[in-house]
Amino acid sequence: MPNRHLSNASIVLCSAFLLTTGHPATAQSGAAGGGTAQGANPKLEYCPESLGTLAVYEDQNETWWRDYYSRYPELGSTVPVLRLMVQQSNCFVVVERGKALRNVMGERELANSGELREGSDFGRGQVVAADYTMSPSILFAKNTGGLGGALGGFLGKRNKTLGAVAGGLKRKQASTTLLLIDNRSSVQIAAATGKAQKFDFKAGLGGLSGSAAGAVGGFTDTPEGKIIVAAFADSYNKMVGALRNYTTQNVKGGLGKGGKLKVGD
Repeated sequence: MPNRHLSNASIVLCSAFLLTTGHPATAQSGAAGGGTAQGANPKLEYCPESLGTLAVYEDQNETWWRDYYSRYPELGSTVPVLRLMVQQSNCFVVVERGKALRNVMGERELANSGELREGSDFGRGQVVAADYTMSPSILFAKNTGGLGGALGGFLGKRNKTLGAVAGGLKRKQASTTLLLIDNRSSVQIAAATGKAQKFDFKAGLGGLSGSAAGAVGGFTDTPEGKIIVAAFADSYNKMVGALRNYTTQNVKGGLGKGGKLKVGD
């Protein structure tokens, strides 16, 4: 005889996913070498021609970073995954402005001291300038009841087991922002927000017996990191879309020359 709880639970799971809005939690993976990408997220925007050089700066003194790190200390810096995302897209050439720059400059110090072999070619004037700086932030990342509470209340009146499953749904979600700054002028070129969410069924498994709990167990293994990366991918794709239609902002009289909003004497 078929397991009625398993069948009903499957209906609840499918209904929840069909009713959920937002972007799926897809991780950034693969590799990049120059302008060539391997195993990239197929939904990541791609540019046939790079727009300039880019450094990624993550301000770890900001409130968002402290909140993010307190929640997910195992995830660490967002910079590596953002740099991979940018290089795979070919929209910018990534330059090093993080800790590895110490090693870059260290090689020059060795050259200046005469310790490097002849012909190593670490002369002056070879470091590439960063045209732009990309600055990330995470605006929101936590679990909420969302659809789970509504489904739990609705189904609990009809079936306690289904009510336990639906009531345990927790929506993992994250909202992110990316800012793009022109390094020569300090003008903000672009800004974009993104979001991602996915339902977690972990809390609802207590209402299922044996085979039913095992059948839905695979839905509980989505790391928070995948949600955050998916949100950044959404931000980045939106930014690239805006940059494809980029037009310069002009102020009569020139930028930084007083503007049009004058003040009285």
